[in-house]
Amino acid sequence: MQRTSRRAGSLKVTPSGQRLALMLTLLVLGLTLFGLVMVLSASSVTSLHDTDASPFSQFRRQLMWAGLGAASFVAARRMDYRWLQKIATPLLVVAIGLMVAVLIPGVGRNINGSSRWLGIGPVVFQPSELTKLAVVIFIADLLTRRHKRMDRPDLTVRPVMAVLALVSVLLLMQPKLGTPVILGAVGLMMLFVAGGRLDHLAGWTVLAGSAATFFAFSSPYRRLRITAFLDPWGDPTGIGLQSIQSQVGIASGGLVGVGLGAGRAKWGFLPYAHTDFIFAIVAEEVGLIGSAALIISFLLLGYLGMRTAMKAPDRFGMLLAAGLTSWLIVQAFLNIGMAIGLLPITGEPLPFVSAGGSSLCAVLGAAGLLTSVARRTRA
Repeated sequence: MQRTSRRAGSLKVTPSGQRLALMLTLLVLGLTLFGLVMVLSASSVTSLHDTDASPFSQFRRQLMWAGLGAASFVAARRMDYRWLQKIATPLLVVAIGLMVAVLIPGVGRNINGSSRWLGIGPVVFQPSELTKLAVVIFIADLLTRRHKRMDRPDLTVRPVMAVLALVSVLLLMQPKLGTPVILGAVGLMMLFVAGGRLDHLAGWTVLAGSAATFFAFSSPYRRLRITAFLDPWGDPTGIGLQSIQSQVGIASGGLVGVGLGAGRAKWGFLPYAHTDFIFAIVAEEVGLIGSAALIISFLLLGYLGMRTAMKAPDRFGMLLAAGLTSWLIVQAFLNIGMAIGLLPITGEPLPFVSAGGSSLCAVLGAAGLLTSVARRTRA
């Protein structure tokens, strides 16, 4: 696509855009409210065990982050998304700086052997979530400014891959492999939408896949995760426990589930049930029908997001919408594939649904930007 960028003047909100934005807003609202319900159910036991007083402690934190995320959604929805082009590079620099900060002893917070968090008083957040957003905005801006140079991979494809490589190295040092996989897929999708040559993209796809495979086997812990993915019963009480218990929970749900709050997996059988493996709790408590409805909701989000990209009024809006949609959908199905045993465990949350303040704020902000583009789409 060789759509030019229209920088002068303001982009008007259109009636058809308002309808598309409304559908996106209702879908995001539904996913977020459903996520709050499932976090309350999935975290009640661990919250009671941790606080020795209330089963609502984790839910209250999630509700607070949902309020902050809702504010970011509304602000992003109302803004002219083209303003992001002015801060694309500074935002990426800040995000990379924060990624470096988490690796500094005494600055980053180490939890369960991983240095992924920064804390400001009682508030703890993951810079990697901001980085996802910053990378998408930067790539969209770069490929917009160089839209006439898409036949020059040294000016388009290589700079994008260089940024992805730098960010991926910092993520692997935390260590975190799931996010580089997501960003790699999103970057390649945005290059494809921007008009990158397929032979160039195919070569980089093979290289990225080879690098991901190398890093997956380079660390003893990640190598164990691959082994557990291939044969979880080889260590059913150790590295294979989560995968086995996740699938047991999913199978226990049957067609209609055991009922909200009545699941057993969260009672110490499935570690991190309210974060990485919340899809297993969804399948156990609302069954095949409920989990299928959740999957369909993400597919609908993907459809509406790509429709937004196709009807965007300018090139930057097109690439921004395509990148944000790719991020949300790739991450969703990476998480679901992990929960049902089709993919190795990566630790990526389910967008809008899993517990986690940084992730919820980031995806709601991304959804707000997507809706901002949708409001201005052409008829």
